[in-house]
Amino acid sequence: MSRSGLRYPFPTPPPAGQVTCVADRVFWLRLALPMALDHVNAFVLDDGDGWTLFDTGFDDTATRDTWASLLAGPLQGKPVRRVIASHHHPDHIGLAGWFQAQGANLWTSRTAWLMARMMVLDEQHRPNPETLEFWKRSGMEPGVLAQRAQERPFNFCDRVAPLPLGYHRVADGDVLHAGGRDWVVRLGQGHAPDQITLWSQSCNLVLGADQLLPSISANLGVYATEPDADPVAEWLASCVRFKEFARDDQLVLPGHKLPFTGLPLRLNQMIENHIGALNRLHQHLSEPRKAGACFGPLFKREITGAVYGLALVEAVAHLNHLTATGRARRWMGEDGVWLWQAV
Repeated sequence: MSRSGLRYPFPTPPPAGQVTCVADRVFWLRLALPMALDHVNAFVLDDGDGWTLFDTGFDDTATRDTWASLLAGPLQGKPVRRVIASHHHPDHIGLAGWFQAQGANLWTSRTAWLMARMMVLDEQHRPNPETLEFWKRSGMEPGVLAQRAQERPFNFCDRVAPLPLGYHRVADGDVLHAGGRDWVVRLGQGHAPDQITLWSQSCNLVLGADQLLPSISANLGVYATEPDADPVAEWLASCVRFKEFARDDQLVLPGHKLPFTGLPLRLNQMIENHIGALNRLHQHLSEPRKAGACFGPLFKREITGAVYGLALVEAVAHLNHLTATGRARRWMGEDGVWLWQAV
């Protein structure tokens, strides 16, 4: 199956509780997520006497039960000996600690481990003052801000199992063996710091995580922890770097949606999508704007409900990039909210 020049050799995902063999000793499964993006992909690599998992899904009862059923059934009762967490987001590292408690080793980047372990220990019953101030400065609608100030925010500990001390660091350029293959580690940036992608040295497989998605864009967000960050620049630089290694025949196994081929085209699409969004945003800034007033040119649709927060942090990311590249300037308005305008 082909859409937009990309090809999808596996046009339907594995049914719940089952796996699909996508290559010798490599299996694909889907795990449910309770959000608009309602699934995450995980991949299981057969190491003979046990399994290596690439990502785990959330830590919740349903996902634990799914893994228990898979390991007792389609995965033949062999133990999970290693978990490779592509990055620190809860849908990817959520059950790593649970598997560690059963004897598995965790392999991930140093940044991913530090971020996940820090955040799982940082439980908040209400948003902290720094976050509320960041939302206000970014132009969050007053009604939304007032509501969120009274709600429990998303906490990593709600969806990520406790992470014990000790992990195996994975660094850029490392070669690791799993599923009967040697894989080169290439770290991506922008969506999450030091996100692991794995590129087979002996066949056409690429484990792309959220760095290499076929039909949706990974969220590039700025948060109160680093309010002047420029993840858009990091993302674009990663796309350019990966073009050096990309081939049309590679089967990319992504963190969401369907496995696909046509990676060179997809990398160009991802670059062009953000450049187009930046140009539209630059035009929109012909007069001063708050970040919350920039959704239209960026997303080309109305933003409401649960995705509002993700849209806001992505708008700030693109505005920060225009500022960092000299195409816009930012100042604080009299109401304590940032304003941006094209230069």
